[in-house]
Amino acid sequence: MSLGYLDCLRKGKIRPFSRGKSLAVKELESAESDLRRAEATRREGDYKWATIQLYYSMFHAARALIYSRNLREQSHHCLIEAVRALFVEKGPLPVSLLEGFKEAKNLREDADYYGRWTKSGCDKLSKTARQFLEHAIRLVADE
Repeated sequence: MSLGYLDCLRKGKIRPFSRGKSLAVKELESAESDLRRAEATRREGDYKWATIQLYYSMFHAARALIYSRNLREQSHHCLIEAVRALFVEKGPLPVSLLEGFKEAKNLREDADYYGRWTKSGCDKLSKTARQFLEHAIRLVADE
């Protein structure tokens, strides 16, 4: 178990959430909706907003994953750590998708806080977000 995840548990940033399993599908629906909206926004050429939407698609997909384990996060960082510990270290989620999720967080922060984004970054993130969601759907169905 990663030290980052254990630290998040110790600080109460990852905690039990008894309603998690019942809300996992709703989170996947949010992820799918955000992905559809992001693709439309990207086609319109608004790469800044599409980058932000793509990150939130991945955020909701990741949240669905930890909800499926009856857990809830209290920070974006700890959500990443929980996905790493529960789904990457245990094997069912490729590390490349976790790295893509971390990159999405950085791209979203750059776009949202610093006004920095690119079409190529958005295009790459679009592919990663689709793959991340597809994996999350399968993993939640298996829980």
